Amino acid sequence: MEATGRTQENEAKWRRPVSSYGSMKSDDTDSDEEEEEEEEEEEEAGSSVCPESTGLHVLRSDSPKTLDSTPSQQTEPAAAAAVDTRSIELDESSENDEALPEDVLFPSPPEPAEPFEPDDTNQAGGDGQPGTLHPEQDLPHVFKSIQSILASLSSKELCHFLMSLYQRKAGVTLQQAMEGDILDIVNRILENFGQDDSILFTIRTLEYLDKKPEAAELQTRCWRALIRSQLKEYFIRKYRFVHEGVVQAGKQRRLDDVYVEPQISVDPSHKLRPPAPLWAPPTFVGVNHLFRLQKDDGQPVRTVLTTGIPGIGLTVSVGRFSLDWAEQRSNKDLQVVIKLSFRDLWFLQSSGSDSQKMSIMEVIGFFYPECKGIKCLKSEDCKFLIIMDSFDCYKAPLDWENTPVIKDNHTKARTDVLIVNVIRGTLLRGARVWILGRRAAVSQIPSQYIDIVTEIQGFSDQMKDDYLTKRFQDGELARRIATHYKRLPMLAVLARQPVVCWIIATVFESYYRYQGYGAHPPRLTPFYIDILIFQTNRRLQSYDGKAGNDLKWSGEDKQLLINMGKMAFKMLERNASVFFEADVKECGLKLTEAAVFSGVCTELPAAHTDGRREFCFIHFSFQEFMAALYVFMMFRSESKNVLSSGLLAKILKPKDQNKSAAALVQCAVQRALSAPLGRYDMFLRFLCGLLSPQCHDKMLCGFFYKHSTPKMSGLAEAQRVLEKTIETAQRKNRDRVENLRECLREMTQRDA
Repeated sequence: MEATGRTQENEAKWRRPVSSYGSMKSDDTDSDEEEEEEEEEEEEAGSSVCPESTGLHVLRSDSPKTLDSTPSQQTEPAAAAAVDTRSIELDESSENDEALPEDVLFPSPPEPAEPFEPDDTNQAGGDGQPGTLHPEQDLPHVFKSIQSILASLSSKELCHFLMSLYQRKAGVTLQQAMEGDILDIVNRILENFGQDDSILFTIRTLEYLDKKPEAAELQTRCWRALIRSQLKEYFIRKYRFVHEGVVQAGKQRRLDDVYVEPQISVDPSHKLRPPAPLWAPPTFVGVNHLFRLQKDDGQPVRTVLTTGIPGIGLTVSVGRFSLDWAEQRSNKDLQVVIKLSFRDLWFLQSSGSDSQKMSIMEVIGFFYPECKGIKCLKSEDCKFLIIMDSFDCYKAPLDWENTPVIKDNHTKARTDVLIVNVIRGTLLRGARVWILGRRAAVSQIPSQYIDIVTEIQGFSDQMKDDYLTKRFQDGELARRIATHYKRLPMLAVLARQPVVCWIIATVFESYYRYQGYGAHPPRLTPFYIDILIFQTNRRLQSYDGKAGNDLKWSGEDKQLLINMGKMAFKMLERNASVFFEADVKECGLKLTEAAVFSGVCTELPAAHTDGRREFCFIHFSFQEFMAALYVFMMFRSESKNVLSSGLLAKILKPKDQNKSAAALVQCAVQRALSAPLGRYDMFLRFLCGLLSPQCHDKMLCGFFYKHSTPKMSGLAEAQRVLEKTIETAQRKNRDRVENLRECLREMTQRDA
């Protein structure tokens, strides 16, 4: 009985522990089969499975991760001795070190089985692009590479390596660090550090032990996994948290906690125009499925162009895509993802001299030092993506016809030449390219270089509610906010822009969460002011390079907005909703300033019948707001009533009365009542809202004029004019009464 007990005890000690990484398959199939037969014979004979030639048994790990995994078998290659590493002293003069032959080999178990790849509905598709990792980036390859390198170390070197494991990883005892064979050691390293950090730990430890050739060999074997690991850390650090709207210290949120994916429509024509006819329902695609699309010939797309109006979520969509790739939630088949922002490329171009040239690989290495000398971008089996964000931030013109063709990734050229050749597809030939920018900027790219055009359409009604629900853990607060903003139809329409949803959430939270902050929630005008201020500050940061704490508006910034308001007012007088380049120049503006940098305009996807480019404001109501802002600023800053003309100027006497707030309101009301229903209604509402002290004294002050500017007078009289007009309209123009009441609510900033 005692002999039997000892035999079972020895067998339990010798048997391989269950592995966290699945069963191991031997490289030597014949040897495996022979040894399995021998083991079966020994088991039948009731003898111990411990080979007599070694006289040693391997101590097993007590790791719960190991014990709860699938069991596997270990076979010992010929002429290899299993060594108990705990018996080896670390002293340099140890007799055990001298007694051990230098050519002692540790058991070299083969790599683990391929891990099970679960069905991924986000990656599945008929495009032949499975969402699985490249074999050299997956766990079995990493496991086998580390195992092979450690197996080449001598017993003394391996003990020093294990001591580093003991010293570097908290919670690992000396006994746990020293026990086991090579397979156990690699298993333990991966369990404690994870796949990516295991490679780095092994390389750094080998370099510390002066085993630089082995460290270099491991780095060469796992360079794909290392590059993905370093890019993953960068994207997670950059995009895991997001600053909604403006950047404020301590005001960041987890992207997963607030992100709601907007609707992204696909233009099947592959050109910068809507799919037409207008009744045709749009085709929507998820941001992570952009490179699952196919061209007309069935081939995967190479170049995807994504556009959208300002504030629609272009940059956040890039963050969502990059973070999902980094965390292996989607697009796992992309081995490398590199983001080359046009803002950074413009900085690179403007900061260097005209004679300074770089190759595209040097540009990548400049922004991503971990990718210096990367060779996989030339490999045919390397599937990688270049994200080129913020096209509108590149201020230099691109010559698509005369730019020389470059085919070598190491040829040096100016930045604009490199950009054109990357988009053409002659540089980084194997890359997928994702270009994002405002339509007025990206429309210059020739359509033959674009495979698919997509446009972010923003939030649907349900998505708006989903955003508020995700952002606020207080469901009652989210419900109250949603209920109130939906009472303002124009605000509900603008809320399809994620940035407007953020403004709504921020403003209403202040009114509803903090007791006594405000008795009456804001009306419509304050939100339009918030949008204008936000887009202007964003322009100063994105295009002028100003810091977040240095966003003081200059005289040119104010004049730009006033000139745009003047253009909007002229369009309103002509009853026009689009403008052309000639209209921009007539108001003293530059096309790029108005259509791209301002953040309140966009280019229409289809050109005019005569070939001219058409532009418009982000929404027709915003055009009316800008027109009202122009009229108000002329009255506030220059004491000029631009609405008084002709007969009205003669009726309103004396002349100084023409400069009163009441006269301004009277002129605006007369325009609204004399024009067809709806033409000046929103304009009048915004003008009355701007006359509210809460809007012009608290919100505009400090941006358009100094805080020391004298306050406006005659507002009570202007309110009485509006109230009297409502009384008259109830008898003569009942169809106008409700809009006039809305104007009164805007002026008082109260619902009553």
